[in-house]
Amino acid sequence: MELKHMIYFIEIVKTGSMTKASEKLYISQPTISKLLRDLEAELGMELFDRHKRQMVLTDAGKAFLQQAKEIVRLYENLPTEMNNLLGMKQGHIKIGLPPIMNVKLFIHTLGEFHESYPDISFELLESGSKRIEESIINDEVDVGITVLPTDTDTFHQFFLLEEQLKLVVPRSHKFAEREKVSLIELKDDDFILFSEDFILNDRITEACKTAGFIPKVIAESSQWYFIEQMITASLGVSILPASIIDTLKEDVVSIEIADPSILWQLAIIWKKNSYTSFVTKEWLKFMQEQLMFKDGKNN
Repeated sequence: MELKHMIYFIEIVKTGSMTKASEKLYISQPTISKLLRDLEAELGMELFDRHKRQMVLTDAGKAFLQQAKEIVRLYENLPTEMNNLLGMKQGHIKIGLPPIMNVKLFIHTLGEFHESYPDISFELLESGSKRIEESIINDEVDVGITVLPTDTDTFHQFFLLEEQLKLVVPRSHKFAEREKVSLIELKDDDFILFSEDFILNDRITEACKTAGFIPKVIAESSQWYFIEQMITASLGVSILPASIIDTLKEDVVSIEIADPSILWQLAIIWKKNSYTSFVTKEWLKFMQEQLMFKDGKNN
């Protein structure tokens, strides 16, 4: 078995077609078909279910895919890892960030890391927590920030921050002069929430159900800026993290939620039982040390 067998197999899975895989890899379809047959013959098992119209993995195919991706990733990272062992700390980190967090503190810490490791580059990818977790599982990003709780069988994690969620309303709203509201008082309001791939959406919906009602959601967005604009236009109310509310510039009011209050926790996560590059380990170590240092200063 050669490395190219694994690369071709991964591309077939990714594209869902031997024709598309052959085009992407610039080889003929008969060649890629033969390589797949040779691979299955060597393994002594079928990797795709030939009875299905589409390229559907068998259980053996799913198991082989995970191992193949790991081996290819190790191979691709070998030059960088060797440089790092020789003291030439270079590399690239892909970080998944939810757009519902205030990134000022995070970016500042990232800048401090860059001063110590100027040859390590970053790619910041914004998405909801659910999509970030999927991206880590699929090796599309190295680490991510997500809302707790998360699957501890799948991910390593360390705590980043905790903050309160608050009600945000236009100044014309009947509760605009209130300091606190009970969640049940919002049962007749129209809600503007983040999209369904954000765990925050689930957290708010569950809190409302616990309070005794299902929120009437009239709009969803993946950007808090658009949510702010819709609140200003009196389309509805929203529930947002306190740190995001501090950055809002429009004519809105934030109000504390009681009975029950809603908290959320963020954590940095990365995949268990998988290869973690040297630069990712260094970044995780640096982040943990910086967070401990800042907590120590605050205590």
